[in-house]
Amino acid sequence: MKVLVFGGSSFIGFKLVSALGADYTYFKNEIPVKNGFKIDIRDKTSTINLVKKLEPDVVIHGAAAPSMDICEIDKNLAHGIHIDGTKNIIEGCKAVNAKIVFLSTSAVFDGEKAMYTEYDETCAISYYGITKAGAEKIVINSGLDFLIARLDHPYGWVRFSNQKKNTVIRVLEKLEKGEIVEEITDWYNNPTFVDNLTDVIKKLIENNAEGVYHTAGPDFLNRYEFALKIAEIFDKDENLIKKKTSDKLNVLAKRTNCNLDSSKAEKKTGIKLLGVEEGLNEMKNQREYS
Repeated sequence: MKVLVFGGSSFIGFKLVSALGADYTYFKNEIPVKNGFKIDIRDKTSTINLVKKLEPDVVIHGAAAPSMDICEIDKNLAHGIHIDGTKNIIEGCKAVNAKIVFLSTSAVFDGEKAMYTEYDETCAISYYGITKAGAEKIVINSGLDFLIARLDHPYGWVRFSNQKKNTVIRVLEKLEKGEIVEEITDWYNNPTFVDNLTDVIKKLIENNAEGVYHTAGPDFLNRYEFALKIAEIFDKDENLIKKKTSDKLNVLAKRTNCNLDSSKAEKKTGIKLLGVEEGLNEMKNQREYS
């Protein structure tokens, strides 16, 4: 099975590249790994031609705008990457009859329900979520074999310095310097250990899974609670962690507290999605034995 990962130099993308032995693309963040191609997915001709050249069986679309807040500031950028870019990748997939795997987000929901399954209608309230939901519809209506994996708050060790730091790394760096860590009490997530996430997505692809799957960790907790758990597992000073509310932050995009039910993916793959204690202990073991 030949795989191409768009956005393969990112934190999640590179994990999938490594797990699947895939070719990959990058936009700005070049990494020292073979089989990488610099491309802007907003460039229709270049995107389609690359897919034709490589002739993959599966294309994983993990390219996305840099952040939720940037999507509110520059809506043209968000639309260009999430909507136009997705259309271009789809056209490339059609040219070689490749399956499309789209990495989506919990932000396609508004957070009004206690828990969301794959059967709930999307109802995004941020422009990031709106354009990602729009990209999902493009994938679903493409006529191609497709898989959509909705993610939430991935964490784990990064391989390269130009990959975006996640909550665990950011909190640990501050705690290890003896610095105060202020974390939000009113933003809730399903933190997802990225190595575990990669195993699930790989297995879904190998099992020829079709349709929409939630692929997030089972624990639903706020950022402050997550930081306390990080300190506990890594034996750091929990007293350095202080509470903060999101109204004290200068953010533009509305965050939604969306609890994803990922039991469908677990049943399809036979792989358990790890809770935060299990995932953080895996990270601790990786550090100790690296």
